[in-house]
Amino acid sequence: MDRMCAMIMQNRATKEVHHNLSVSQLVEKALERNEGTLASTGALCALTGKYTGRSPKDKFIVDEPSVTEHIAWGNVNQPISEEVFDKLHAKVQLYMVDKELFVFDGYAGADPAYRLPIRVINEYAWHNLFVHQLFVRPTESELAAHIPEFTVISMPGFKSNPILDGTNSEAFICVSFDKKIVLIGGTEYAGEMKKSIFSILNYLLPFNQVMPMHCSANVGTKGDTALFFGLSGTGKTTLSADPNRHLIGDDEHGWSNQGVFNFEGGCYAKCIGLSEEKEPQIWQAIRHGAVLENVVLDAETGVADYNSNALTENTRAAYPIDYIDGAMIPGVAGHPNVIIFLTADAFGVLPPISRLTKEQAMYHFLSGYTSKLAGTERGVTEPEATFSTCFGSPFLPLNPNVYANMLGEKIDQHGARVYLVNTGWTGGPYGIGKRMSLAYTRAMVSAAIDGSIENSSFVHDPIFNLSCPTQITGVPAEVLIPQNTWEDKQAYCDKAMDLAKRFVDNFKKFTHVNDEIVAAGPNIVA
Repeated sequence: MDRMCAMIMQNRATKEVHHNLSVSQLVEKALERNEGTLASTGALCALTGKYTGRSPKDKFIVDEPSVTEHIAWGNVNQPISEEVFDKLHAKVQLYMVDKELFVFDGYAGADPAYRLPIRVINEYAWHNLFVHQLFVRPTESELAAHIPEFTVISMPGFKSNPILDGTNSEAFICVSFDKKIVLIGGTEYAGEMKKSIFSILNYLLPFNQVMPMHCSANVGTKGDTALFFGLSGTGKTTLSADPNRHLIGDDEHGWSNQGVFNFEGGCYAKCIGLSEEKEPQIWQAIRHGAVLENVVLDAETGVADYNSNALTENTRAAYPIDYIDGAMIPGVAGHPNVIIFLTADAFGVLPPISRLTKEQAMYHFLSGYTSKLAGTERGVTEPEATFSTCFGSPFLPLNPNVYANMLGEKIDQHGARVYLVNTGWTGGPYGIGKRMSLAYTRAMVSAAIDGSIENSSFVHDPIFNLSCPTQITGVPAEVLIPQNTWEDKQAYCDKAMDLAKRFVDNFKKFTHVNDEIVAAGPNIVA
């Protein structure tokens, strides 16, 4: 990879390669190149064109001898041949020759024992600012000794030809584990760079006895660690940014034999509907050095309109984790005491919080039920019920049982309590009910973390086979039992049975799962 960079630099006449520019330099470059505009807070706002979310159908893994028997090939992990990758790589290299380039060297992983040295090469200054803020930034001495193990080459201006290049569209995200290269083209959505590295860690770390997790994490003043699993839009970032606790990270972590560590050095928050009142820490983090994606700004004042979805529902803010007051630097903590599974149930029938046994935890982890929220992926315009294995199916190269078994083992080893929390709809399905109050969800999560939830009596949900508390301070009792929030009780039962059947049907795809885990799911006649 270094030889490739050297070759490109030798062949360029007037263009430059900028290595590890500062935040201010990258902001200046982005403005100079008309890549974005400044918001009133000093954050850089950029637009990503037609790709305003991830493009999962355009993601590929090179089918190479070293990985072919380990990858769970399918619709998520689509294979391409080495020949196709090499030809595409050569075209991208030619495209880069006359471009001004920006290079970031850093790490994925806050724990030095497990971190992955990475390099990211961008044609956009704002993309390089994004990765500078999202990944772990090296010290001067670390930078001097830095040798990248994986390199991400992101050239949004290069659009592939599906007929000639073996892709599905003009966009592509291709990972080669043998060559240790990620090729990204045709899409300006910056999240593809972040998630490609996450996918790589999800492949590598289990071989090193580390469980990779699509979760946020925080820690209390007494050292009690909490994890929040969930897909985009379920509340990981919002709920982990708690002024009474220290943020470890908002999206991606590893669980080693020593404890939990953040994969990243920054946060990537959805900001549709963002307000200072509801999410003060995120609000205050959007300042100079932060990157806004597809947020509408007032043309006169530069004030962000976080309520506008004119460009996409998936508006985003990226900022370094030290912009959050009291964040853990570095992002390393002990073993978790509490694990929260977050789901945004568009049916409006799952309990707002329920206590899980280990077997139930493994069942719901494998199921990964939620609703894809509008804008997170291309083509999603309203919530869609979905099952995303391990709450992160798009990023998991290995068989799901690998991750689920690691979770079960760690729950046994460390005695973590596990809860399922519905941040979705209550009182009816999407379009009839309303989204669960954030204040109620915070109260329920706080009760789970501090243990006060265990002082409540619990009732058994006969359809979903879940144990639900009947009282939590700050939450109306009727909210805790979803049927009580529906006017039409028969409609609730019908919708609940519909979802329960979906759980059962989805779980049939998992093989080599023991009977105790299967029995931990909903109680219906299959």
